[in-house]
Parts: sequence; structure tokens; C-alpha cells
Amino acid sequence: MTESTSPSFAGLEVGQVVAEREVALTRDALVRYAGASGDFNPIHYNDVFAVEVGLPGVIAHGMLTMGVGASVVEEWAGAGNVADYQVRFTRPVPVPNPGEAVVSVRAVIGALDEERRTARVDLTVEHDGAKVLGKAQAVVDCE
Repeated sequence: MTESTSPSFAGLEVGQVVAEREVALTRDALVRYAGASGDFNPIHYNDVFAVEVGLPGVIAHGMLTMGVGASVVEEWAGAGNVADYQVRFTRPVPVPNPGEAVVSVRAVIGALDEERRTARVDLTVEHDGAKVLGKAQAVVDCE
């Protein structure tokens, strides 16, 4: 049996910032993600195609952006303690070449359920000061 790594419910307060991180996404990261996920849509690697379909250029995979947010919560909550995670995609994340797109994530306790001993974590996920995920929320099991 391993020691529990879930957050202590007693130590949490609504409004408390529990995690923050910035993640730099590069074209190399998009290539690696495409290979791992099997998502080879040309909007994620071909600037000409992306512009032709109305995008500002190559954009990060939505699921990659979603995963960045989830990883921040999971790192704080401990492996296996994220019971639910949901987001709405609100804007694409353009990834320049050369260069990088920095995605910032801030996780705040939005609500506590004493009966279930869970915490709702509200995420703000932004690129260039604009939200790229809306209604991003995770439910975390606590001790």
C-alpha cells in the first residue's frame, strides 16, 4: 500500500491559488504531440493550409492545450486524484515559427464539497492575455 498523495481537504479554502505554471509550446512540441495522438491535421503544421481555412497560422492541438491545464491540476492533486475535468475551447493558440507560444495556467479552488470531500478547481488558461479555454474545471478527490 502506498501513502496517499491527495490534497488535505481541511487545508483548502475557496479562492486559494493551488498551482500556477507557464508552458512554452513550439512547433517541435506540436510534431511530437501529433505523433503521439495521431492527429495530423495540417492546421497543426502547415501555415499555408491554416491561413487558407481562416486561422492566423499553425495552431496548437486543442487537446494538447487541454492537457496542459490538466497536467497542472494533476501535479498539484497527485496521480489519480482528478475525478473529473472539463473545458470549452474558446480560442486557438497560434504557434509561431520560429518561436514559441506561452500558455499560462492558474488553478484556484472554486468550491468545496464537504460531504464528498472534493474540491472544484477553476482554471484560467491564457495565451497572450486571452483565455483559450473557457469553463475549465476539475474535480479533485481530497483526504
